[in-house]
Amino acid sequence: MNVVSAITGLPYVGKTTLFNLLTGAHASTGAFAGAEAETNVGVAKVPDQRVEELAALYKPKKITHAEIMYRDIGLARAEKPGQAISPQKLGDLRTADAIVHVVRAFSAPSVPHVDGSVDPVRSKGPEREMKEREKAVLRRAIAALAEERPLRDLDLDPDEEKAIRGFRFLTRMPVLVAVNLDEDDVAEPERVIAPVREAAKAHRASVVVPVSAKLEAEIAELPPDEAASFRRDLGLAEPALDRLIRATYELLGLCSFFTVGEDEVRAWTVPYGAPAQQAAGAIHTDLERGFIRAEVIGWQELLKAGSEANAKKLGVMRTEGKTYPVKDGEILHVLFNV
Repeated sequence: MNVVSAITGLPYVGKTTLFNLLTGAHASTGAFAGAEAETNVGVAKVPDQRVEELAALYKPKKITHAEIMYRDIGLARAEKPGQAISPQKLGDLRTADAIVHVVRAFSAPSVPHVDGSVDPVRSKGPEREMKEREKAVLRRAIAALAEERPLRDLDLDPDEEKAIRGFRFLTRMPVLVAVNLDEDDVAEPERVIAPVREAAKAHRASVVVPVSAKLEAEIAELPPDEAASFRRDLGLAEPALDRLIRATYELLGLCSFFTVGEDEVRAWTVPYGAPAQQAAGAIHTDLERGFIRAEVIGWQELLKAGSEANAKKLGVMRTEGKTYPVKDGEILHVLFNV
């Protein structure tokens, strides 16, 4: 599946710096750059050491990581009540799978805060845009919005969820809150992010991730060995890219399975527990339509066996049917008949 995340928030919070870090783009980060311009779009490869280890076994001609598309949606603060964002940017937000809401927790005298002071808990970003069952759900939605509650907090049964799905309400979407830290807070971020996490607990489908976008962007310019050493000195166990993408997968309930061979080792993204036939469709619609069965093995089991032939001898490669729920890290060989 194609995963799309929209990066947004108030001006001067580091949205485009984070976008550049994730996608390797070089979009302008000047004052109000992008606030009224078109949306920046880029793709981030999902870091996955399992892909590298499987590639070392197969030595394929091609290695393909899973990807996430990011949209950097610059938004200017409304000057008066009722002032809306452009239809294009509203569409860019609504058609995303999740929102990465960047909140500012860094001080920079040269970059004034639009609210006059830094307070990551206060920052809210653009989240108030807005048959009988449908009407009933919409009335509940209106009441929640009047109380300034996001719609993701509503308890909806499957039928109610289906009734309003077509509206693509922004506050029904899952949100990843990226707290953009000062460099001095990177080693011990909890003091800053604890109140943000506490505030996020009041709302469902929210995950809080600390990051210092400016610092990480500087580290990304270093050779790999120096970058790793610098991160160790700062107490950073992994790059921000890894943390953010892992959190995105967690937020959206996604996992990765793999296809392997001498031509290509590739990661594919599906919802957790997706039936094997649906997972086959992520590879190609013909595989889903003509699905017969799948040979399945965990990536660690395969590496331990040393080869597929040996895995079959050991009995660790098994055959599963259409409804088998695919697990994170499994390798699938799909047998099909068009």
